[in-house]
Amino acid sequence: MKQIIYTMIALFLLVSCNQSEKKENTAQTEKPLNVLLLVGDDIAFGDLGIYGSEIKTPNFDRLADAGIRFSNFHASPVCSVTRSMLLTGCNNIEIGLGSFDYSFYPDSKGKPGYEGYLTDNAVAITQLFKDEGYEVCKVGKWHLGGEAAGGRGPLEWGFTKEFGILSGGSNHWNNLRMTPDFSDPDYMNKKFEEHWTLNGEKYERPEGIYSGELYTNQMLEFIKAAQSQDKPWFSYMAFTTAHFPIQAPPELIEKHYQFYLDKGYEGLKQFRYERLKMNGLISEMADPSPENDLVKKWAELSQEEKEYQAKVFATYAAEIEDQDNRIGQVLDYLKESGQLDNTLIVYVSDNGPEGMEAENPKTGNQDFGKWIANNYDTSFEAIGTANSSNYIGTSWANAATGGLSWWKWFIGEGGVRVPMVIVPPGAMNNKYERAGEISNVVMSVKDIPMTILDYAGIAHPGAKYNGKDVVAPTGISARSFLDGNTDHVRTDADWYAFELFGNGYLMKGNYKLMKVRKGMFGDGEWHLYNVVEDPSESIPLEEDFPDMYNEMLVLYNAYAAKHQLVEVAEDWNAFKAASE
Repeated sequence: MKQIIYTMIALFLLVSCNQSEKKENTAQTEKPLNVLLLVGDDIAFGDLGIYGSEIKTPNFDRLADAGIRFSNFHASPVCSVTRSMLLTGCNNIEIGLGSFDYSFYPDSKGKPGYEGYLTDNAVAITQLFKDEGYEVCKVGKWHLGGEAAGGRGPLEWGFTKEFGILSGGSNHWNNLRMTPDFSDPDYMNKKFEEHWTLNGEKYERPEGIYSGELYTNQMLEFIKAAQSQDKPWFSYMAFTTAHFPIQAPPELIEKHYQFYLDKGYEGLKQFRYERLKMNGLISEMADPSPENDLVKKWAELSQEEKEYQAKVFATYAAEIEDQDNRIGQVLDYLKESGQLDNTLIVYVSDNGPEGMEAENPKTGNQDFGKWIANNYDTSFEAIGTANSSNYIGTSWANAATGGLSWWKWFIGEGGVRVPMVIVPPGAMNNKYERAGEISNVVMSVKDIPMTILDYAGIAHPGAKYNGKDVVAPTGISARSFLDGNTDHVRTDADWYAFELFGNGYLMKGNYKLMKVRKGMFGDGEWHLYNVVEDPSESIPLEEDFPDMYNEMLVLYNAYAAKHQLVEVAEDWNAFKAASE
């Protein structure tokens, strides 16, 4: 009997020791999640190799091979508006970005929701991460307020470290602004400095270091500092590539030049359209997008103009290649330092490609073009250098999207459907069951912040934060889908609406109801499309599905009334307003 008792005691002690050891090991391995949020600037749906592009992007391949690529994800058509939703999970009109700061509709000025910067009636997820003891780092572009723009800079939105610019873009090689200060009476004859900051203090930006290198090196310093303090981190890496001015390291430009000279505008669009279909990123039934009256024909250009344009777009491709290289730098460091498996990685573009073209009377700004001619070297040889200031223009922007219509500033799929990849924590170790998948589930940019919070185990406070009323987010976490527990992120009941420049749309399942005003080259009428089967939005369905059309129109009108959207005059041109 004693022997049995002794045996039982020994077994109890052994089990207790094992359990204690397991608890200790678990405590050692269960670390708080790190978050790497990567944002490309004006990257088209067809620009990346993982979306069928001719541009080789091996580090994007690493992300896509480990995680899930999304082919039916929608941002907003412009930079700052997307970023406001990306950091809050709210509708743009609820948090001050009902207006784009580069083009205000006159009647909207002074109205709630149209401030043009992120307002403090929202809570940013970066604030919640800071509350949880995270190091919260930002490099690159802010574009949500601060200084003359109004609003507040990143250090007042939960970031503990920051580096970069407050505006929408800058020269990639030095401290110069990308646009003039039109309020300066002598603006036509001089260049202007961009305001750079490091942790809220003015930063003397060195010349000759490319933006991608500068931002990446600083982000790695921030991550290393957090690691040395044994703190989890949230890193927001907001590249300014491939935003104009189109500039890039010279060694990356030449390799792309001949391809674009051979293809031209129409050839590139057709090539990417076919590649998107071949790779399952748009439907096999998808038609090419309709011809656009704003777009030039390649055959209309002289040989000299073709060569110039080919080099400009080769430089744009080089910007994207540099971004891929920089992402690779970060991934390599995270792997070397043992942090890669404990990091949630999200990549997204903020909108479609920029079609601004100074000389275009419909979408341009002739004064801007004159300023460039007066202050920069416009020669073929100078393309890509610090003393150049080029843009890809409407025709290349149209080509870049492949099978989609329109580009940045527009709510057509080419303006709002963009690349997005999510790599869940642990997926980079090749153990994620859904690795390499392409999904056409409906997702909004509002859903990304809620997904990030879900993986980090941080609860959103809803409509009250620190005793103050705030806007509750309407984004939906995609974690259940990513973990394989559901086959959707948004059901048909989880519709969402969007409006900017008086153009609006509503997504309900795979169906998109949209209206584009005549002042932005639409017909001012509502049309219904199935954007999975018809991503080029060339087959209107309102007559085939009148009940769905009416139901969605009622929903949109209710959304507009609830948020007191300002009605925009039918003939107002947002591009011309950008120079006022």
